[in-house]
Amino acid sequence: MNRKNRNRFRGDHTAITRKLLLQSIGELIAYVAALLIFALIGWFICSQFSWYGDEPLYQILTTIRDFLPQIIVILAFAGWIGITYYNLSKATRYLDLIVEAAAQLTARRSDPIQLPPEIQDVQNNLNLVRERSLRNAMAAKEAEQRKNDLIVYLAHDLKTPLTSVIGYLTLLRDEGQISEELRQKYLSISLEKAERLEDLINEFFEITRFNLSNITLEYSKVNLTRMLEQLTYEFKPMFLEKNLHCNLNVPPELVIRCDVNKMQRVFDNLLRNAVNYSFENSGIDVSAVLRDGHVAITFVNSGNTIPPEKLSRIFEQFYRLDTARTTASGGAGLGLAIAKEIVERHGGTITAASGQERIAFTVTLPAS
Repeated sequence: MNRKNRNRFRGDHTAITRKLLLQSIGELIAYVAALLIFALIGWFICSQFSWYGDEPLYQILTTIRDFLPQIIVILAFAGWIGITYYNLSKATRYLDLIVEAAAQLTARRSDPIQLPPEIQDVQNNLNLVRERSLRNAMAAKEAEQRKNDLIVYLAHDLKTPLTSVIGYLTLLRDEGQISEELRQKYLSISLEKAERLEDLINEFFEITRFNLSNITLEYSKVNLTRMLEQLTYEFKPMFLEKNLHCNLNVPPELVIRCDVNKMQRVFDNLLRNAVNYSFENSGIDVSAVLRDGHVAITFVNSGNTIPPEKLSRIFEQFYRLDTARTTASGGAGLGLAIAKEIVERHGGTITAASGQERIAFTVTLPAS
């Protein structure tokens, strides 16, 4: 249970204790007041009659009159014991009910926890904690299932390029009279499949690094303008493959403070996604704007509109827009999840928007 929930339950405990204490004091005061009122009424009624010394009732009333203070004290003490016992029994019953309700926190039943109206606040908080626990457990189960499915897909996909590499290399070995043109073709295909195999293996390492390492930041000042210029230059071969043109619109000498390597990884991932999901013969726009002490870096490309239900999950671990494993653009589904964590560790935000065959990712970071 986190600190917030512990504080909430501590507050509930204090409120219940205060309520029971005030209730006990109020009941005791009311009981003593009732005794006094009853004694006064009895005194008033008895004074309206003429009594004779030999009457048994007169003797009893006289005895009560003579020891009235002691009798009231004894009755008050007995009442205090009774009221205290009653409220302690009620507190014990509440405790038993809360213990039983706490045992339901890990139950998978959907019916809510029910407690008496006097401890309604505890009921509401227990139901809230139970709901969050069930939701977190479900999310963890789904993430684990997606991860397991992904590993199965990756393991299966490893066979395809590996089989091709082995097949073409076998042909090169066995075909002694193969033409130079065909030899170059086989070598080119083998190299392409080997590179795909390397990408798949890297995805396995990516999954392992994401689960076993904590992201720590090493801050330094960097010229964001030059970083983006260098990044877009390195992507030129990828742009040429799909005949894409990249428009860079960044203020000159824009400097930010960040972990350079990790932020470069974020931008690399966003630009790679823009290339992979762009229409051929289209453009990619990369821009940066400085306002209100923050820098907003936006990557926009032309591609199939992402449906809202997919857009809302795009930063989840192991979530892939393209669930088919036949495309070379599909990764492990970790790039955007890691990018989101890196950006948030910097105190920034990352958002995605899509409409009218346009896809935009915006990273907002503190300027210094």
